[in-house]
Amino acid sequence: MSAPYADGRQQKRVERYTKFWQKDLTHESDTDNKNRLDKYTDVVNGYYDGATELYEYGWAQSFHFSRFYKGEGFLASLARHEHYLAAHMGLKPGMRVLDVGCGVGAPARQIARFADVQIVGINNNEFQLGRARRYTEKAGLSDQITYVKGDFMKLSEQFGANSFDAVYCIEATVHAPTWEGAYGEIFKVLKPGGVFGVYEWCMTDAWDPSIPSHKELAHQIEFGSGIPELRPIKLARQAMKNVGYQLEHEEDLADRPDEVPWYYPLEGDISKAQTAWDYLTVWRMSWSGKLVTHTAVRFMELFRLLPKGTWEVGESLKVAGDALVKGGQTKLFTPMFFMIGRKPAEAN
Repeated sequence: MSAPYADGRQQKRVERYTKFWQKDLTHESDTDNKNRLDKYTDVVNGYYDGATELYEYGWAQSFHFSRFYKGEGFLASLARHEHYLAAHMGLKPGMRVLDVGCGVGAPARQIARFADVQIVGINNNEFQLGRARRYTEKAGLSDQITYVKGDFMKLSEQFGANSFDAVYCIEATVHAPTWEGAYGEIFKVLKPGGVFGVYEWCMTDAWDPSIPSHKELAHQIEFGSGIPELRPIKLARQAMKNVGYQLEHEEDLADRPDEVPWYYPLEGDISKAQTAWDYLTVWRMSWSGKLVTHTAVRFMELFRLLPKGTWEVGESLKVAGDALVKGGQTKLFTPMFFMIGRKPAEAN
């Protein structure tokens, strides 16, 4: 293992990230897939050691997508997506809530304010945890939100059974080697009658892995998003049922007939910006915005201001950005398959 930076990042981990995929994604094999699943923590941490600052600069501190209504600002849309989840889960003041895969804590901060709950954020990446704690202290929410390092495949070992009134996950359990494993650990730490809400990244029912172009699209999204394996909606739904949840709601929110699609910022077309404040965000996704960003990253890496390998991670993000737009346009992919599951009150 390489020596970590003072902020928790590890250069060797960043350098190794892109090596988990074939240079030609059409040559990906079952062996490559199994290797990523077996080493999912290395895949995910290598990715986020390199991508976190790029996310914050190019997107926001909330590392997720959202729906838009006409004229809605980018940051307002992200917050509404988080509030929508909290409202549908029925979060109430005083509840103890677990945020699985908390990133740098922006959703936790929004939900803590919105629902007046106590939140524990868990993340396996030290770099993100340090930033989450700093931002949360600055927001004056350290008495409401705490962060711990841990693996979402081992939640019951860390917290014990029946520890939380509610658990939510926003686009994070897609990084898990199996949904049954992650959802099962969440089930264990929920109190009987507790609720689990999730926005999941999935390939849709229209996706057919026997079609080479469909398979390549999934690999492109995986490669640029730190995902060991993308799976179809039907497996997410079945995993919830297999674990024992009472599935109260399920819906692909990306399938709603929204006038403004969820992927529009990634298209990089500034004429589509919904507010004046959003021009810069959309420009960063344009060809010129990407050129400026990735040139700057190249020089910062050269002068050792960023870990070696960060530029390659940034290049993978460009691959994913194009693939996510294509996946959204063709309805082969969704970043917001929404499920609400409840642990039965009589559950052991």
